[in-house]
Amino acid sequence: MRALPPRPGSTAMTSASQASTANLLLRALAPEDYALLEPSLERTHLPVRKHLFERETPIERVYFPEGGIASIVVDDEEGETVELGLFGREGMSGAPVLLGAGKSPHRCFMQIEAASSLHIASDALLAASDQSPGLRRVLLQFVHVLAVQTAATAMANAHYQLAERLARWLLVCHDRVDSDRLELTHEFMAQMLAVRRSGVTVTLHTLEGTGAIRSTRGLVTILDRARLREIAGDSYGLAEREYSRLIAPLGKG
Repeated sequence: MRALPPRPGSTAMTSASQASTANLLLRALAPEDYALLEPSLERTHLPVRKHLFERETPIERVYFPEGGIASIVVDDEEGETVELGLFGREGMSGAPVLLGAGKSPHRCFMQIEAASSLHIASDALLAASDQSPGLRRVLLQFVHVLAVQTAATAMANAHYQLAERLARWLLVCHDRVDSDRLELTHEFMAQMLAVRRSGVTVTLHTLEGTGAIRSTRGLVTILDRARLREIAGDSYGLAEREYSRLIAPLGKG
């Protein structure tokens, strides 16, 4: 872990530093709002399974991934885990912090590693957002998008078949990485979608039959995104459109 280079103090230099980050949320901030955060930002690596926050534990840091994908999950009393939402370079891990909760009954961890991420102490983030209504507004707009995504996930789980749900989930992951290759096991996908592993395996074969993907052990490759969108139908796109409307373009096409 290393601190970012100190800011020389000019708006132009701040804008150049801001433009160098791959995190879309940070890039969407006004330069003067990014300047409030910059002295406290540090860069780190987020490996697979790294927890960004644990359930019922004070959240001391907020992460702004520059790649990878993080899952927000809930664990039931029987030890089953269900995904509530996910984010990558378009977002941050600190929704409970911004909402004044300080901790969460859920937990958040990396499902696909981020070679680089910026992070900031929660107190420093709150102090900066208290100084700037504009900064707080943009960060809360992301919290809103995350809530929309969670609602869309609940709707998909309630009203769509597994093929549509899996197609939607793969599209959401694909939006957040540069590659067409997603390193995901059948077991992990089953856990995130709250279904049996055998169901995911059969459904992946079905999607392969359409030419939309290729699935091998621990790897799903997107071959035809347009076909995958056809399969997902209206289950996909609501949160992505809302992010694009409020913050910055998101998604592939």
